[in-house]
Amino acid sequence: MKLSAVAKIMGLFLLLFSISMLPPILVNFIYHQTSSQEFYVAFFVTFVTGLILWIPFQHYHVELKVRDGFLVVVMFWIGLSLFGCLPYWLSDPMNLSFTDAFFESVSGLTTTGSTILTHIDNLPNALKFYRQEEQFIGGMGIIVLAVAVLPMLGIGGMQLFRAETPGPIKDAKLTPRIQETAKTLWYIYVGFVIICMLCYWFAGMSFFDALGESFSTVSTGGFSMHDASFGYYESPTINLIAIVFMLLSSINFALHFTVLQKKSLSTYFQDLECRTYLMIVGTIFLIVFSILAYHHYYESAFDVFTDSLFDVVSIVSTTGFTSSSFAYWPSFLPILMMVGGLIGGCAASTAGGLKVVRFILLNKQGIREINKLIHPKAIFSIKFGKVVLPEPVVEAIWGYISAFIVLFVLSILILSANGIDLQTAFGAIVASIGNVGAGIAGVAENFSHLNNICKWILIIDMLLGRLEIFTILVLLSPVFWRR
Repeated sequence: MKLSAVAKIMGLFLLLFSISMLPPILVNFIYHQTSSQEFYVAFFVTFVTGLILWIPFQHYHVELKVRDGFLVVVMFWIGLSLFGCLPYWLSDPMNLSFTDAFFESVSGLTTTGSTILTHIDNLPNALKFYRQEEQFIGGMGIIVLAVAVLPMLGIGGMQLFRAETPGPIKDAKLTPRIQETAKTLWYIYVGFVIICMLCYWFAGMSFFDALGESFSTVSTGGFSMHDASFGYYESPTINLIAIVFMLLSSINFALHFTVLQKKSLSTYFQDLECRTYLMIVGTIFLIVFSILAYHHYYESAFDVFTDSLFDVVSIVSTTGFTSSSFAYWPSFLPILMMVGGLIGGCAASTAGGLKVVRFILLNKQGIREINKLIHPKAIFSIKFGKVVLPEPVVEAIWGYISAFIVLFVLSILILSANGIDLQTAFGAIVASIGNVGAGIAGVAENFSHLNNICKWILIIDMLLGRLEIFTILVLLSPVFWRR
């Protein structure tokens, strides 16, 4: 274990993250609102800690091993959330406990979007901007950004990239060098943010709202600038723009790169995962639309269409915006929506959930087992598209699903033991471990009424969901720490 290299990287990452405290100070200056003291303190503490970790090892150069990469990623996301909660904790208008501040910070940086805040409209603009900025940073992963813009690390970046990038197949590179790959992903990501912001602005949002909401949309984060989320704007045009960018952001960013290279939109429909994802979204939408129309839940068919499409895309893409109170829709629709969010978006996107590629491979594995029962001596391989997957990848899928189920059930039991009803516990765990953000039943509005034990369970689930469980669980293995 190269702890010196780990400390050096952590120091550089904290130095980089400290810069995120400066834009809210500028926002406060522009709008002449309350003091920015909490951001000055947070910047100083984060920056100085980064220097303390970096300076002693600045000349230390060594190739990072895979397990070192896992350690850096886990330590950084915990450290990032810890330093990121300082502005919330120190803010007088918020008056939050440390647990609540840490919950909000983790939720933003993991792009979960669950909140313990009320009266968001009354917050100072600097704090509103900071909440949105956290999601922007967490969306593609600040570690990928650091690998892209900090070649002075002097340490191999592939290990960090593999540990950070969501999805079961992590070895594919868009460009020959990992640094160029990370840059390419960020160019696409930032490009989406800029285009989304301009569309929101032209559709009637203020520039400030357009910037903040675009951060949340492209990161599939779910924090909004207003208590009513996108229902505040009462604009079908704005909802349509959000639908487009939520879908784009929950599709594999490597596929976007391929589409740009080939200059052909048909590439999206040639990709098995993308096709399946769009089919899942479309199927859930048709079910929701049909039942809402049958129950005459809205006054017009247009309202049924726009609200159901927006909320289905928002939840399944694990963004978590709402234009209406989907948690109170009739029949089984709220549960159906949460199950869709549990499946989530595509691998290598900003979306959370199990990922569609795992859902596909799980089905293929089930079909293979049935075929083996019918033809015991036959050899069946699992293909993803035209590629035959090696057995270790298939085994990893089963291992991940098993760990996910165990964690899911254990978390529900703990919440239930703390007096939370089953439907609320289900919604809270899906919102957290799936990084969906929006909940149902008792957590349909926010998570503020939960006790601290429940909040810490959800914090752990958010981190496990963002880092796909094994990145964190591997650190608990005694074998990991042996020389």
